[in-house]
Amino acid sequence: MLDHLFLTVSDTDRSVRFYTAALASLGITVRHDYDGKDGPPGHPDLKGFGAGGRIFFWLREGEVAPPAVHVGFVAGNQAAVNEAWSAALGAGATDNGAPGARLHYDPRYYAAGVLDPDGYSLEFVYKDWQHPQP
Repeated sequence: MLDHLFLTVSDTDRSVRFYTAALASLGITVRHDYDGKDGPPGHPDLKGFGAGGRIFFWLREGEVAPPAVHVGFVAGNQAAVNEAWSAALGAGATDNGAPGARLHYDPRYYAAGVLDPDGYSLEFVYKDWQHPQP
């Protein structure tokens, strides 16, 4: 299990606005800013997002590398996938796969994809593991 992820973005203010809107329906609503001036090297000012008492998704400004990153966010149900996708598009994302079943992965895999303002591939995913497949 991962504890945290840093994503390098070209404009932190724009990205904070985007991710605040895009992640809210997934329950990722807690924000924390870390002032990196006294931290270890490689930990500049960070903009964090989290839920459930944890901050796990961090933004830092710098040179972006969209082809190198794909982030899948867990959704609690299909409606949350749909809402996150719509919110992301409304906040400036580019469509990268409308909500729907991803049968090539698994019959219980429901997801939607977008490209964030820097071109990073994001996926909002609900996996219905409560209903086992034969």
